[in-house]
Amino acid sequence: MIIFAFAVLGFLLGISAARKRKGNRLDMAQYGAGFGIAFMLLGVVASIVIERIIT
Repeated sequence: MIIFAFAVLGFLLGISAARKRKGNRLDMAQYGAGFGIAFMLLGVVASIVIERIIT
C-alpha cells in the first residue's frame, strides 16, 4: 500500500512540476510518469526498511 501511495504522490508532484514550467499535456504525462516511478522506488525501499524494523 505504501508503494502505491508513493507512486500516486510522485505522479501528482510530477504533474505539478510540469504545470509550473508551463508544459503541455504530454509534458505533464512524462513528468508524472517519471516522478511516479522515482517515488515508487522510494516506496519500495521504505517498505523494505519498515519490514526489516518490524521483524
